[in-house]
Amino acid sequence: MAHKFVIKNSSNGEYIASFEYNGEKIFWTETYKTKASAQNAIDSIKKNGPMAEVHDAT
Repeated sequence: MAHKFVIKNSSNGEYIASFEYNGEKIFWTETYKTKASAQNAIDSIKKNGPMAEVHDAT
């Protein structure tokens, strides 16, 4: 699969959720104290992302 969400441990032992496309990290979240919180962030992005507006700030 060319795209995926990934949950990893950060250097301080917390969790970071990221989205990768073709092996390149496209975006990542803040750190979370629990893996469940990182999963909640992914679920929120999947639920709310398709409806998000695009703002061109150029």
